[in-house]
Amino acid sequence: MAIEDFLRLVHVLGATVLFGTGVGIAFFMMMAVRTRDPRIIAHVAGIVVIADIVFTTTAVVLQPLTGYGLARVIGWPLKEGWIILSLVLYVFIGLFWLPVVWIQIRLRDLARYATAEAATLPPGFYRLYRIWFAFGFPAFFAVIAIFWLMLTKPTITLFDLN
Repeated sequence: MAIEDFLRLVHVLGATVLFGTGVGIAFFMMMAVRTRDPRIIAHVAGIVVIADIVFTTTAVVLQPLTGYGLARVIGWPLKEGWIILSLVLYVFIGLFWLPVVWIQIRLRDLARYATAEAATLPPGFYRLYRIWFAFGFPAFFAVIAIFWLMLTKPTITLFDLN
């Protein structure tokens, strides 16, 4: 396998893991919260946190590395508009993802506490959950936009870099 093919494969797999893990995490967390059962939520949120650490974090690190390597091997200038816009969107996604990880940990801890105390979830849980839920939308659509940019590689002139 040529280095270009290897980098392309790892880059596409990384993008798939980022998107798939994000959608899966959102689905399972939403389904757990719908039960309003602190035990179920604590269990699912614990798995969600692990999945984010293992899968998402690994892909987050690999994506720019494989993207850079791929651009160098293929000969794409890093000042291409679609590459710059992809990187801007990547940072934008990260600005939503980092607080979401913290919120997931907090939601897990609040659900564990409610379970240990045989109590209901506090109102703060649902406030954090709504923020978590809302933060998913801009990140989701930004990921879709990056997929589109990677697939179409449109000519985009953001500003003259020459």
